[in-house]
Amino acid sequence: MSLSAEELLAGGALTFEIEVPEGVLHPKEPADDAGGPGTGPALGAVPGKVRVRPLTVRDLQLIGRAAKESDALMAALMVQRALVEPELSIAEVSAMHVGLLRFLLGWVERVSGIDVSPDDLAEAVEAPLARAAFALARGYGWTPEQTNDLTVGQVLLHLRMLQEAAGA
Repeated sequence: MSLSAEELLAGGALTFEIEVPEGVLHPKEPADDAGGPGTGPALGAVPGKVRVRPLTVRDLQLIGRAAKESDALMAALMVQRALVEPELSIAEVSAMHVGLLRFLLGWVERVSGIDVSPDDLAEAVEAPLARAAFALARGYGWTPEQTNDLTVGQVLLHLRMLQEAAGA
C-alpha cells in the first residue's frame, strides 16, 4: 500500500504528553552516607506533564546554525523547539536545571526518531539533511517546505523506501 504525502508528513504534527516525575522536576538532597532517609520526593507525589512534538528537518537545520559548536545551546534549543505546552523561551529553557533538561531532551530525541549525541547531531544537520531533503523532493515530487516539515525519523524511513524502490 502506497502512502500519500499527507500521511507521510502527518507525523510532524503529532504531539506527545510526557510525565515529568517529581524527582526530576524538583530534585532533592540525596540520602546521607550514614544510611539516613535523605529528603527524596514525597511518597505519592504527582508528576507534572508537558506536551512535546517531534523535531522536523527545518528545526534541526535552524538549531545547527544557531548552536554552532555549543552542545549546551543545542540541547536547550532542541527542547525549546519541541515543547508545545508550556511554550518556553530559550532563556527559560536555559534556566532549567540540567537534570530536567536532560530528561526532556531524551524524550524529544525519542519522539523525533533520533538517538544521537549533540556532537553527532551538529555534524549531521547541514549537508546530509540537505542532501536527504533533496533526494526526497526528487523521489516523491515534494516541495522544500514539505521535506522540511518531516521529522528525522520520517526522513530516514523515506530514504530507506527510496533505496528499496531503486533496488527493486
